[in-house]
Amino acid sequence: MKKTHFQLRVLTLFLLLFPLLLLTVNSQTNPNDVDVMVELQKGLSSPKDLGWSDPDPCKWVDIYCNENRVTRIQLKNSGLTGTLPSSLKKLTSLERLELQGNQISGDLPSLSGLSSLQVVVVSNNKFSSIPLDFFSGLTSIQAIDLDGNPFTSWEIPDSFKSASTIVNFSANSANIIGKIPDFFDQDSFPALQSFHVANNNLEAGLPKSFATSSIQSLWLNGQASATKLIGNISVLSNMKSLSQVWLQTNKFSGPLPDFTNLSNLKELNLRDNLFTGPVPSSLTGLKSLQILSLTNNQLQGPVPEFDSSVTLDLKVETNSFCKSTPGDCDHRVNTLLSFAKSLGYPLKFAQNWKGSDPCNQYLGISCDGRDITRLNFQKSDLTGSISPDIASLKSLKRIVLADNNLTGTIPEELKDLPNLELLDVSNNQLSGKIPDFRNNVEVRTTGNPEIGKDIPSPPGSPSGGSPGPSGSDPGPSRGRSKKSSISVGAIVGSVFGGVFIFALLGMICFCLYKRKQKRFGRVQSPNAMVVHPRHSGSDPEILKITVTGSTANAGGSSENYSQASSGPSDTHVVEAGNMVISIQVLRNVTNNFSQENILGRGGFGTVYKGELDDGTRIAVKRMEGGVMSGKGLHEFMSEIAVLTKVRHRHLVALLGYCLDGNERLLVYEYMPQGTLSQHLFNWNEGVFKPLDWTRRLSIALDVARGVEYLHGLAQQSFIHRDLKPSNILLGDDMRAKVADFGLVRNAPTGKFSVETKLAGTFGYLAPEYAATGRVTTKVDVYSFGVILMELITGRKALDETQPEESMHLVSWFRRMHLSKENFSKAIDPTIDITEETMVTIKTVSELAGHCCAREPYQRPDMSHIVNTISSLVELWKPAEPDDEDMYGIDLDMTLPQALKKWQQFEGSSSNLEATSSFLASVDNTRTSIPTRPSGFADTFTSADGR
Repeated sequence: MKKTHFQLRVLTLFLLLFPLLLLTVNSQTNPNDVDVMVELQKGLSSPKDLGWSDPDPCKWVDIYCNENRVTRIQLKNSGLTGTLPSSLKKLTSLERLELQGNQISGDLPSLSGLSSLQVVVVSNNKFSSIPLDFFSGLTSIQAIDLDGNPFTSWEIPDSFKSASTIVNFSANSANIIGKIPDFFDQDSFPALQSFHVANNNLEAGLPKSFATSSIQSLWLNGQASATKLIGNISVLSNMKSLSQVWLQTNKFSGPLPDFTNLSNLKELNLRDNLFTGPVPSSLTGLKSLQILSLTNNQLQGPVPEFDSSVTLDLKVETNSFCKSTPGDCDHRVNTLLSFAKSLGYPLKFAQNWKGSDPCNQYLGISCDGRDITRLNFQKSDLTGSISPDIASLKSLKRIVLADNNLTGTIPEELKDLPNLELLDVSNNQLSGKIPDFRNNVEVRTTGNPEIGKDIPSPPGSPSGGSPGPSGSDPGPSRGRSKKSSISVGAIVGSVFGGVFIFALLGMICFCLYKRKQKRFGRVQSPNAMVVHPRHSGSDPEILKITVTGSTANAGGSSENYSQASSGPSDTHVVEAGNMVISIQVLRNVTNNFSQENILGRGGFGTVYKGELDDGTRIAVKRMEGGVMSGKGLHEFMSEIAVLTKVRHRHLVALLGYCLDGNERLLVYEYMPQGTLSQHLFNWNEGVFKPLDWTRRLSIALDVARGVEYLHGLAQQSFIHRDLKPSNILLGDDMRAKVADFGLVRNAPTGKFSVETKLAGTFGYLAPEYAATGRVTTKVDVYSFGVILMELITGRKALDETQPEESMHLVSWFRRMHLSKENFSKAIDPTIDITEETMVTIKTVSELAGHCCAREPYQRPDMSHIVNTISSLVELWKPAEPDDEDMYGIDLDMTLPQALKKWQQFEGSSSNLEATSSFLASVDNTRTSIPTRPSGFADTFTSADGR
């Protein structure tokens, strides 16, 4: 009995402990992760229960895991206090760390080496320091937010360079000191869009590397350092991606830069600085501008006028404008401003030149009535040069510019001043010849070491013979004659030798030039005119451009042969292998690249529309002059290399290209309906109508077929690497073509990948590509999946106007797709949803989810995608057979009999050929590549004609 009772107690104890034992066995969370999370739990405290009682951290509230590894810690606004453990960087699978809006203190631990980490948000806490290696090894990072922490003073460290994938960096009110590092160029940070470091203690000026950055939003306002940020802001003129700029409350100075290239700039805040000079017309005429603040500077010239659509903060009295209302300044003020411009618009002038009358207490100006008679700027710390425009002040008597640091020459125009009595430019750095002033003008030039000296001749220029030694005896006349004869011979020999050397150098340069030109094909005459690039669509002659000299019968005959004749002709046919077009041709057809012809701007440069004499329209992509870096040239040549090897009805056709000096231009067929992004995201601007679902499906199929061709149907396979709606162009028939092949790479064979430098657009980058830089064709599949999600939702891949949890389309779309109720809310409201439409939307949404799978092997290939979407677009239904149908199939009829019947129906074999040609142009999977024209490379051959 006792034994039975003991057994019963053991059994009861086992039953009580079994669930805990089972839980322990089933919990497979990485032991290291468990240790770190337990340490995190011990270091934090909260006024409310976090519910962290389970021994498995993956079951804790706001902790998320994948494959039993902790991937997300999301504890925002949880009232947390305490500290973070230094072991946090052992969570090697951590992707998101979100602790914003708490009261956590102590040192911010290093996260170095967390290669999976994508988002760090620790803003508005009480962290006291940040380690130097905090950013090291964050090779997948996209967003860092350190705002509002009372860090001890720190500088942005060199380790920041390893976070090269970052998109958004924010460290406002984070006690940053020192200079902004000069490493924020586009090559180092290709995806950087937001750089927010306002309300810190930064000093010095803007780094030069900003000029090539991709930054869209720049916050540098409110620096609290003693000197604040200083210097000019000319680097902004090259930051073509800028949309928002906050520089207020600093000590920036000098003139405002040229804003011509900033076509995306919407918001500009420059108030409370020391800017001088007039407001440039490139700013007043900026079409994209919406918000502008210029109050409390030292701006000069006329009061600027802006479009009524601009929200303007400009208190005129806080600047140095010549008038209180818009209108031209006095001509004397304009002349003085021109004088100040050559000196960099000195702040001293702007602070002391106020009002419209320069004779009314303008610093350094003396007058006789309304006539300016004296300019006195001795010891004024002036740099720059002397403007010749001051010669328009005819009443000037005395010009005193002594004891400054002026460079350049004394303007020749000053010698014509009729009343000038004194010009004092002593103790500067002037050089060159002194103008021939009148005898009654006192000119003081002492203290300028180079003044009066002729500008040295270039090396190698012929020079006169030097005289003999001083005091030497010329000797008898016969000796002098012989010596003279020798000198003449030497001079003649030198001249002929120089001519020979110049001729030889000229020949060498000419040969090198011709050799360079030969690499890019035949160059046309500068006066050549494009006559017509035949037809569009799938015509065999789509890549032919016929050009003819403007004087066809003048000069030497051409050695080229046109296809229309068998002999020499002055008309040249530029085909796929020889597509060079002269710069003059492109200037003519684009009206010298006029503003009215701009179609759009991008990282490459500006795209212009052009119209030929016969009315045919083309698109000309012109690389900006300052963009021709190694990277820019590589993309330019890559696009030529790809588009001269592939040809498909859903890839934009390259018609030609131009290399002329610094000019790099690509010429394409014109796509009149713009980009898919305009139709999806900007239709409410009134230019386009929203796309219906049928049209979106058709566009998706076109894109899929184009990419499928790139991946595997062309003889040489390629990876696009930058698929997105702005690179999808639409024709008048709303059929889509894939464009922008500057980032294309050759596709590796089999399942192998190739490592490249990260390029593309965030939001569309496959995770393995963003993390490792290795690509397969599946990175394009991922991008295509994002495009499908955009077609369904009408939302952008990365939308910063959305709440943080909805900012990234892919993750948001996945959550919405899990819920039937929420999914219907995710569909673009402009789509007219019917029962049939909803079925296809669900099919496409499921396909999009597979395309955006995390692992590349889980994604379908493009041929599967084409088959899936084509089954939704091209719905075929069997029809009842018609006995009278001439094309009906009679199984009892032999093939010769059928052929004879078809020929009789068409009337002739030629008509049959025409009919066959027509049938071949129908949009189906196997005939969408037209016949290959002569002159095309064999790489156009495709095993499958999709």
